[in-house]
Amino acid sequence: MNKRYFVSLLTGMMMMSANAQVSSTLSPYSQFGLGVLADQSQGFNRGMGGVAYGLRSGNNVNMKNPASYSAVDSLTMLLDVGVTGQMTNYKEGGKSLNTSTGNFDYAVASFRVLPHVGVATGVVPFSNIGYSYSHIEKNSSTSSTSTYSGDGGFSQAFIGTGWEFAKCFSIGANLSYFWGKYSKTIPVVSSESNSSVITRSYSASVSSYKLDFGVQWQQMVSKNDLLTIGATAGLGHKLTGDADLQIVNTNSSGSVLSESTTSVPDAFQLPHIFGAGASLVHNNSLTIAADYTFQKWSYIEYPIFDNSKYALQSGYFMDRHQFAAGVDWQPKPQGRKFFQLVHYRMGVSYATPYYKIGTQDGPSELAVSAGFGIPVYNQWNNRSVLNISAQWVRNATTGFVKENTFRINVGITFNERWFAKWKVD
Repeated sequence: MNKRYFVSLLTGMMMMSANAQVSSTLSPYSQFGLGVLADQSQGFNRGMGGVAYGLRSGNNVNMKNPASYSAVDSLTMLLDVGVTGQMTNYKEGGKSLNTSTGNFDYAVASFRVLPHVGVATGVVPFSNIGYSYSHIEKNSSTSSTSTYSGDGGFSQAFIGTGWEFAKCFSIGANLSYFWGKYSKTIPVVSSESNSSVITRSYSASVSSYKLDFGVQWQQMVSKNDLLTIGATAGLGHKLTGDADLQIVNTNSSGSVLSESTTSVPDAFQLPHIFGAGASLVHNNSLTIAADYTFQKWSYIEYPIFDNSKYALQSGYFMDRHQFAAGVDWQPKPQGRKFFQLVHYRMGVSYATPYYKIGTQDGPSELAVSAGFGIPVYNQWNNRSVLNISAQWVRNATTGFVKENTFRINVGITFNERWFAKWKVD
């Protein structure tokens, strides 16, 4: 593939990914906190439950552990892009609703710059916000209808490097530009004639940085078994950006009776995030991996309106724990038959909530996934892979909406030999 075309494709994919992170969910739970958190996995590991910390390969861009970038060889240029579509069923109080959404998901790339030093860049989602629903409260003679709607999300564009500084040991870091915004409105309409409408409008726009570190150790533990252990740490800090609340009271004819605006400076914060995982590769064919992720949200304050003031309050967030495990099986990596070269993947993950709804914990998340990595062959390339995965996700907590989502991700990893020196006789 022509290098200029390849660079243009990469730039275009990243721009599309950056613009496609908002409103890619319709979950009512996305109104809480920073929204529904993305797992930030790519096509190669999404079918494995999103495991990543202990995965190390020169054929994939593993942005969840930047130490893995040092595995890319000197002749390779990697580009991985993906799209996601999903169908969700919502159930509450005997009622059911089906919705569907889709979006351009991510774009990442990697190549080597020096011996034992690889770099990567890309755009990935951090969280998504998108919902719309109504709630009716009735008393003896009247009722009021509150309509909740919102959209937005947060993303990160990163550049990172990984360095194998000693045999078996690698370290790495990602530096990200973190940005995003949201808009949320809650108009309250009473059934009484000539009653006023009170609308609360929440908005925010943030831009800051995000810094993540990674380490990996890899060693043959037997003649046929390769063990990799990895760990990551992300630094939590305040985000630059204010949270605004506007309250407008209008009469039945639409005239403004009163209006007020309150701002909370530097209202948002990223948590400290720690991860650890391991993988075991047997005969260069079977990979078994497991991860644990800890996100320390509990110390973070969040802007809350309590009907008297809009200010930062504690006790809204809680620490989040996530467990994931997955397998990847390629029957014969050096085989000649098509089905011997396909990657067959399965995985499972479970995550606790990071926010509370009132005094109750938010929904926990259970996900089961499966997928394929299909080799792509043509006249100029035999190393690229088409990754297809399916995922079932359940979000539920007692007394609230239950969500069952079926998600399809399609990604392709372009694996190019950019730096080979050609000889002409």
